[in-house]
Amino acid sequence: MATSINITSRHLIDIVKYRALWLVITALLLLPGTIGLIWAGIHNEHHIPLKVGIDYTGGTILQYGVKEDISNDALGKIRVDLESAGLENPNIQIIHANAENQKENKDIKNIISIRTKFIGHETETVNQITDVLSKDYQNPDLISVSSVGPTLGKELFKNSLIALALAFLGITIYLSVRFKFDYALAALLGIAHDVLFVVGAFALLGIFYNVQVDGLFITAVLTVVGFSVHDTIVVFDRIRENLRYYSKKLSFGEIVNASVNQTLTRSINTSLTILITLLALYFFGGVTTKDFVLAMILGIAIGTWSSIFFCSVLVEFWEDKKKKTAAGQTA
Repeated sequence: MATSINITSRHLIDIVKYRALWLVITALLLLPGTIGLIWAGIHNEHHIPLKVGIDYTGGTILQYGVKEDISNDALGKIRVDLESAGLENPNIQIIHANAENQKENKDIKNIISIRTKFIGHETETVNQITDVLSKDYQNPDLISVSSVGPTLGKELFKNSLIALALAFLGITIYLSVRFKFDYALAALLGIAHDVLFVVGAFALLGIFYNVQVDGLFITAVLTVVGFSVHDTIVVFDRIRENLRYYSKKLSFGEIVNASVNQTLTRSINTSLTILITLLALYFFGGVTTKDFVLAMILGIAIGTWSSIFFCSVLVEFWEDKKKKTAAGQTA
């Protein structure tokens, strides 16, 4: 009995006692993003719940460096002027110049990013856009032009969905072989929970800040899936290990509590180490990877939460239900 006291005597968090609270918090974390996905799915073009970049839709992005500060009113004027010049549905973003661009040209304060339909090598259209910007900004500098054809965009989108589907399939097979069905299902729900949170967050960012997703976003989601399942497996492994030694001495809920608390410090330390690195990349890295890093930050944070407060709670909840059902049938 002394051994059982040893693993249950030091609990930083009582997972079982407050399981209803953890599930409510989990639902509240998902609610804003879910609402954003539904709203965006209704109002966005083609009813896509995320604003997708030219990687998937096809199009051209032109980036101009300017020396002046740009207000929201000026942003609206640029859009109106470009439409008046014949450019269809231009999407305008203002990006603060990063250190690299400032070194090349110290006068550049902001970058005007213009996304439009695929224009390929139509220099006339590019010159037309430059002329429009030149009316309000002194010598706008064309920094980059990126184009993706519509056919290639659709192919990339299809391949991204296939990659996600294969990742989920592989994880499902692995978890089903490694653990019992209850554990595998809880882990898969945890992965779905993490992906829904990240996708929902970017749906809201698309609504309020016009943030678009691209191929890097899919890479971030796949990385989050891998991290989430890894963290969950660590917890489940400890539960399974403790069950071998204490199943006759402790209830399943006590074993889950002990197992989560035994792995808690490891999970938090691992996540904090990764988050510190990602935060450094977000604040000091390049503009082009900012959204990718943000998706990683959100995914790592929510993945740590779901491994501790969602997946383990689901396993304990189902086990408790099974015992009550069995007891009721016996009675």
